[in-house]
Amino acid sequence: MTTAVIIAAVVGGGVLLIMRRIFPRQKAVELLRYHADMMRGKTVVVTGANCGIGKAVAGELVKLQARVIMACRDRESAEQAARDIRKEAGPNTGEVIVKQLDLASLSSVREFCEVINKEESKIDVLINNAGVYQCPYTKTVEGFEMQFGVNHLGHFLLTHLLLDRLKAAEAGRVVVVSSKLYKYGHINFDDPNSERGYDKAFCYSQSKLANLLFCMELSRRLGVASGVTVNAVSPGIVRTRLGRHIHIPMLARPLFYLAVLAFFRNALQGAQTLLYLACSPLVEGVSGRYFADCAEDTLLDKATDVQAAKRLWEMSERMVGLTE
Repeated sequence: MTTAVIIAAVVGGGVLLIMRRIFPRQKAVELLRYHADMMRGKTVVVTGANCGIGKAVAGELVKLQARVIMACRDRESAEQAARDIRKEAGPNTGEVIVKQLDLASLSSVREFCEVINKEESKIDVLINNAGVYQCPYTKTVEGFEMQFGVNHLGHFLLTHLLLDRLKAAEAGRVVVVSSKLYKYGHINFDDPNSERGYDKAFCYSQSKLANLLFCMELSRRLGVASGVTVNAVSPGIVRTRLGRHIHIPMLARPLFYLAVLAFFRNALQGAQTLLYLACSPLVEGVSGRYFADCAEDTLLDKATDVQAAKRLWEMSERMVGLTE
């Protein structure tokens, strides 16, 4: 019995060591603390707010008395998330509004924006959070590869159509959720829809690089005079439903889940840098930057390539129908 325990301990220790090398422990995240009424009078749109990081940041913003519009594909799930947020926030807090938005459908994006532009006089913060990760090869309603279509093109059109409301705010902010996995991608301008071959990991990285190039180009085009800032964020490795398409062999699942619990952040921890960019006075007027762990981080050259950013912008305009 003692021998078996020793063997199990040695094997278990070895597995944890390997997992720690694969998933290095991330920098400790300190939960932000702001004045309870810091976001009073502010309207914030959060895409994908029904679960994960989106739900966490929406909940924190409501506690700060923001008026949060949850823009979600699954209405039923969003309504349940809104009930959870209201219950946790308690009385004398902000407002939660649920609106349907399917980023895999450009017509849905247009319908959503038409409603928002009609009902809202301003938008103080737009958080482009929703996304898909390494899904099987599928296409959006308009025929775009799903990850590029949802993670980039849907948000590209959404942001463009809400710009007037962002400019109407005293100091509008756009927060673009990217990922450090952008490092493993490049923009395949010749085949953005991966019709000649599909690599789900590459396509995710491509979409996250597109998020960064979009952020930088939008910031450049808006300029200081617009009053709108645009910044990108990497939330780190977070325990969310984003990885639901990843297949883990049955025998490896216990070890994988152990690694997830040990080394991944929870949704609230992952939401901190989003919250920082949405609320903090320390980033007022800061634009075209990339943040991780509530601090500015550096990017590889390909994520700040001015010519690639312009080319992606022009291609994206054509794909979503913003040009004739």
